[in-house]
Amino acid sequence: MTEIIHLDNASIYQKENLVLNRISLTVNEGEFLYLIGKTGSGKSSLLKTLYAELPLKDGIGVVAGYDLVKIRNREIPYLRRKLGIVFQDFQLLSDRSISENLMFVMKATGWKEKQKMIDRTEELLKLIGIPTKGYKMPHQLSGGEQQRVGVARALINHPPIILADEPTGNLDPESSEGILSLLHEISKTGVGVVMATHNYGLIQKFPGRIVRIDAGQLSEETPVFMNEA
Repeated sequence: MTEIIHLDNASIYQKENLVLNRISLTVNEGEFLYLIGKTGSGKSSLLKTLYAELPLKDGIGVVAGYDLVKIRNREIPYLRRKLGIVFQDFQLLSDRSISENLMFVMKATGWKEKQKMIDRTEELLKLIGIPTKGYKMPHQLSGGEQQRVGVARALINHPPIILADEPTGNLDPESSEGILSLLHEISKTGVGVVMATHNYGLIQKFPGRIVRIDAGQLSEETPVFMNEA
């Protein structure tokens, strides 16, 4: 299996504050990994380090072939094109349609041919289950549908991995299950998924590898399912 993320003895800081101390983590293609832990434990800091919003100062960190210690500012946009990032609060542009939201990202990441952009938009809307809603504005969609668009946006450039930071945090239970089901289907195509979450019920319904963050360290956990408790 191909490694997409490799951390070894990596220390992660928020400004000068040490958040995670000498951690190691490997994620492979097609793997679904949950990051769990209390609020403030460092889940978001870890994800931000993986997409180079926070610099990695100590240890080894390689994501999608990029060395996080040596990466230059001008290389960061190219790293992020190889990552799909899904946020808790959707972050859709409210002044343009769903299709225009997706095309905006395509243009920003170097797409030139209009027909290819149209085709990719239609393909993504079909994949996320809202094939006829590209003309709608974000406020006309439910929260779950808006987050599906967030997932589509993350998939535009065929990334080998998706980083999802509490993607169901603002959703009702039914919508949350829909997003998890979608992300699991995507992982079966060979895309790795790393998802930070507080929702242990979803983990039980959609099993994956579990890594807990506690006291600045990572530890693997074995899933416990409802019929085993």
